[in-house]
Amino acid sequence: MATVSEVLTRSVLQVFNEADAERRAELIAATYAPGIVFHDPEGTVTGRDAFAAKIAELLAGTGGLPFALRRPVQESVGLGIASWALGPSGAPPVATGTDVALVEDGLITVMWTLLDA
Repeated sequence: MATVSEVLTRSVLQVFNEADAERRAELIAATYAPGIVFHDPEGTVTGRDAFAAKIAELLAGTGGLPFALRRPVQESVGLGIASWALGPSGAPPVATGTDVALVEDGLITVMWTLLDA
């Protein structure tokens, strides 16, 4: 079973960077619980299909810019915090933020995305 750090690292570096919808669906199934509840400043979605649609919408709006971790994932029992940046490597990021996630049995059950000002 994946650790909290492994799951959140996969979320940022693989799920949110995967352009291929079929491969992204496989990554979502390996990373998030079937009833994932995802909160961001635009609202809340529930379930893998709604979450996948949300990510597809996000990726369509980023122009293919990659997400990267700004520092190692912080974790405690069942809780993880991943600080990320969006933008080309070696250049100032276009956006930064933090994902806070609850993890049970190696899958993210609830995740909040907070955007930096």
